[in-house]
Amino acid sequence: MAEWNAYYHNEDEEEEQEEGEQSGGDYKVTGRDSLVFLVDASKEMFIKGEDGQPSNFDMTMEVVRSVYTSKIISSHRDLVALVFYGTEQSKNPRNSFKHVYVYHDLDEPGAKRVRDVDGLQGDKGAQLAADTMGSGETSLGDALWCCANLYSDIKLRLSHKRLMIFTCRDDPHGDDSTKDRQARTKASDLKETGVVIDLMHMMKPGGFDVSLFFCDIVSPPEDESELGLQLEPCDKLDDLKKRVRAKEQKKRTMSRLNLCLGKGINVAVGMYATAVMTRKPSAIRLYRETNEPVRSKTRTFHTQTGSLLLPSEIKKAQVYGKKQIVMERDEVDTIKRFDDPGLLLMGFKPMEKLKLHHHIRPAVFLYPEEDEVKGSTCLFSALLMKCREKNVFALCRCISRRNYPPRFVALVPQKEEVDHGKVQITPPGFNAIFLPYADDIRTVDAPQCPVASQMQVNKMKEIVSKLRFKYRSDAFENPVVQQHYRNLEALALDMMAPEDTEDLIMPKVEQIDQRLGPLVQEFKDLVYPNGYNPESKPAAKRKTADTGGGAEKKPKMEVSEDELKAHMQNGTLGKLTVPILKEACKQFGIRTTGTKKQELLDALTARLGS
Repeated sequence: MAEWNAYYHNEDEEEEQEEGEQSGGDYKVTGRDSLVFLVDASKEMFIKGEDGQPSNFDMTMEVVRSVYTSKIISSHRDLVALVFYGTEQSKNPRNSFKHVYVYHDLDEPGAKRVRDVDGLQGDKGAQLAADTMGSGETSLGDALWCCANLYSDIKLRLSHKRLMIFTCRDDPHGDDSTKDRQARTKASDLKETGVVIDLMHMMKPGGFDVSLFFCDIVSPPEDESELGLQLEPCDKLDDLKKRVRAKEQKKRTMSRLNLCLGKGINVAVGMYATAVMTRKPSAIRLYRETNEPVRSKTRTFHTQTGSLLLPSEIKKAQVYGKKQIVMERDEVDTIKRFDDPGLLLMGFKPMEKLKLHHHIRPAVFLYPEEDEVKGSTCLFSALLMKCREKNVFALCRCISRRNYPPRFVALVPQKEEVDHGKVQITPPGFNAIFLPYADDIRTVDAPQCPVASQMQVNKMKEIVSKLRFKYRSDAFENPVVQQHYRNLEALALDMMAPEDTEDLIMPKVEQIDQRLGPLVQEFKDLVYPNGYNPESKPAAKRKTADTGGGAEKKPKMEVSEDELKAHMQNGTLGKLTVPILKEACKQFGIRTTGTKKQELLDALTARLGS
């Protein structure tokens, strides 16, 4: 019989509630994601940029490698393929299509594939591509047909299918209207089967006009949060990586809830985690003989008979009044159930009421789900706009999943921001900040410390203003995690040594010294007494005498009255040690009953201030 130790927390139930669970049914993301890179292998792609800039083909291969490595780390079960079109040689299933070269079939990414992509980069890679594939005629319709066959040959269940076209030619077929019509027809067939087609177009002389051909090929954005067709081509590697990452990154909800604004007025919203702390992956136990992963199972047996217990035979118990109260699992679930999952609007409060210390756990992001309730996007946008105009936040009661305790959240409005490349930086929606209960806030007795003088405070303000900079979370990486994955990458790719990782969280001492200048020494002069060196090592303790067995008598330490007054004005009187303070009290004839440092400081302050 299991002991029911916690009111709301139970590991057995929490294991059953997966991240995709929502109200009104068990929503779980099933299947694997798939991604096909369809890369133009024409001669124009291999032309180097100005001032030694990499070619469009090199940038594409760098992006493909980046996606391969990120997939291996984050979602190694996803399927990825690499296909070239416009080649001289042909290599595809059954060799049905000319000028289409399937470099990698639709399969899980691995170390060998990363090494293959590395071999296609740089001048040697361009030569290898020319020798292996070459550049020939272009038929995008055949390439799309070949990609459709790659999807149809997969027997696994696919949850999401995406195809990315990398090219620098806005009119790949020239004046051949037949090939244009075939490509449009095949693209329409792919989109009907659920394949999302994206265009990652790159810079070419004269610019890239998407209206000539590709506007009929690519898929429209799935919703307002999706990044649509970009009119400006990419001319830098970072911009291309951002666009690919914005398309390739999963946007899965933690849960789908109804936001109740009043009686009969519900808005369907999805709850997203916009930032998650990166951790090293947990270890996987392997069977030592076959090196296969070991799956652990838990079974419960009767302590007396040794018979296997079924889930229905396991009860919950709670000791109350020296009696063991036995409950069925359904009864425990009923007690724990406060209400159905959802958000209930309680009211609105001005933003000034939300304090920094109210942040007790990472916030989540809310975005409307039009497919769940029609009209949710319109009503959600109106609520968002009015909250921003009036500078208020919505106070709601939140129950994120079944049998979860209610929490109060503050829905803080957030407007959309895009960068110069029209790539979304921050989406529009509400940040749900979990508010603390009264029991979560406690009063801490602050320790009694010497109060800094106004001159010291002003000097520290100057130092802080000199060291202030705009913080960006993506500018700092966890060096331990980065080094861990560098080691794994070197091991998988048979590298001689892992790549060096730069520890970005270490302070840049030279830049700090250059910014501050003499401010550090001026602050030390105000805080520390004369002749004190904070960087020096403390004096070693004196050893007891070998013969007498007693400690040597310390010399008296005298401080003049002027020095004590100077310390008091600068607020550094508390820096003096207890023996010095005792000696000063004796010197001025101050009688003290205690030996604590604060009592000595109070007595000296009263004497010097009189």
